Amino acid sequence: MAPRNTIAAKKAPHPTDKHVGARVRMGRKMLAMSQSQLADALGITHQQLQRNEKGINRIGASRLQQISHILQLPAAFFFEGTFFEGTPKASTRDSKKGRALLMAQIDDFVSDSHGLRLMESFMRIGNAALRRRIVMLVREIAGDDGN
Repeated sequence: MAPRNTIAAKKAPHPTDKHVGARVRMGRKMLAMSQSQLADALGITHQQLQRNEKGINRIGASRLQQISHILQLPAAFFFEGTFFEGTPKASTRDSKKGRALLMAQIDDFVSDSHGLRLMESFMRIGNAALRRRIVMLVREIAGDDGN
């Protein structure tokens, strides 16, 4: 019999826990709320909230409901973009991977303070034609040929 490994292997956070945590962070940042402010409202330390947002610690249902109430977001918001949505597009393995990657990129973008500010500013532009021209400019700068 082989000797048992006495050191517990570190488990990577589950993708759903990471996604839900990222969505909590996104919702918190949309309200310009600090980790400490949300943690205080939840009655936990900001370190615990930080671990929740990274997906290291799983967020329980009652805590998620509490976060939903504080951030004034529906509970479904935290699961948007996960396989739970059951979209027809996500029926094949490749499209699921592509969709998960896209959602991860979007989560990263809006979790970053610059991305969030850019998104908020862009949404305030009322002229649809101007918004289209801005998108075209950004795509050109990024070297995106439109394919």
